[in-house]
Amino acid sequence: MSEKELGKKWDRCLADGAIKLGTGLGLGVVFSVLFFKRHTWPISLGSGAGLGMAYANCQNDLRAHYLQHRSQKEQ
Repeated sequence: MSEKELGKKWDRCLADGAIKLGTGLGLGVVFSVLFFKRHTWPISLGSGAGLGMAYANCQNDLRAHYLQHRSQKEQ
């Protein structure tokens, strides 16, 4: 994997993380205000879930290169 490809993958990871964090944060705020009497735990839960999904996607994206080469060698 070239340095340029790795840079693009990191850019995608950061953008995906920002989008998922913002979405989780927004949903947490909405649920906190509408359903949970302004407690802060839905905000933390939504933000954590968003970051967790972004982390998992980033791991899969970065490992995809190595998994493809491994399966090609076995065949």
